[in-house]
Amino acid sequence: MRYFSVCYLAYVFFASLPCALGKADTTVNNKTIDRTIQLRTHSIFPPYIDQDLQNRWWDFGADAYINTNKHIRLARARASQMGWLWSRMPLTASNFIIEVEFKITGESSHLYGDGMAIWLTKDRAEPGPVFGSKDNFEGLGIFLDTYANARHPYGFPRIIAMLGDGQTPYDQAHDGEANSIGSCSANFRRTNVITKLKITYVKDTYLDVKVHYRAWDDWSDCFRITDISLPTSPYVGISAMTGEVFDSHDVISVTTWSAILSASDAQRNRFGSGSGKGTFSRKSGAESQGGSWLGFVFKFLLFVAVCVGAMFGYKTYALNKRRGYGGSAFGGLGYESRRRF
Repeated sequence: MRYFSVCYLAYVFFASLPCALGKADTTVNNKTIDRTIQLRTHSIFPPYIDQDLQNRWWDFGADAYINTNKHIRLARARASQMGWLWSRMPLTASNFIIEVEFKITGESSHLYGDGMAIWLTKDRAEPGPVFGSKDNFEGLGIFLDTYANARHPYGFPRIIAMLGDGQTPYDQAHDGEANSIGSCSANFRRTNVITKLKITYVKDTYLDVKVHYRAWDDWSDCFRITDISLPTSPYVGISAMTGEVFDSHDVISVTTWSAILSASDAQRNRFGSGSGKGTFSRKSGAESQGGSWLGFVFKFLLFVAVCVGAMFGYKTYALNKRRGYGGSAFGGLGYESRRRF
């Protein structure tokens, strides 16, 4: 029956709404990312530069060069290369998501290196020995390391995060093992799919890193760190370096979003748990359950209304067809072609 098909389609649509919304949200400790706003100041795409061969929001230097149709190549497949790409303005968003599309490739299948790094630090554009940037940095460094300087029980390539305090050096001899706050192994070199890294940060709450390298739209969890605080207003940078072994290290695009927390969670964060001064307080579990039930009842009533409307339209159409009417099934809009003798 036609009205049954319409009802079924309506049921599938409304039943899928919670799942779709759940995938878009990221929740931890009562903090939910409700929506995002792309930041043009911290995003870069082809052709990367304007007519003056510059970019308003980004600087690049050292051995880096730009192919306007393909990539920003930070380090070529040659020995002793080093290049960098840095935002000109600090990132002022408290909560943000950064997605970097990159490509690391080379001809060798067994000797290659060294890797690249993604930076969220107080300083910018200072070349050095840590994947092309300075050591003793203050802020976050996420290293995409393709060459193992020491023996480890885990495999390479590897993604390692370090939170620098401005005084602690990077443990280069052991591939950052002494500095690691989170890591994972991921074979992001010479893949057949797009390789991307996604960094999600909610201030003083968590840092989440995911990597895309296996298959299209297949994001793998790398690591998640809770109760972490990054420096306020860091610069965003990407650098790469080669040594005696080498690869090509390319940046395809950088996309940054400011993450907006849901209204209720932002309200909780601002006014605390309801104690002390202020007129706002946290909603109880019963109230939140009540809101969920109201949403369910609303969707159920809407579903019933769609079914009733579909059934009424179908019955009216069938009745008019039996009577020999043409045109619309809702009466008054159709045209009767009978002749009277």
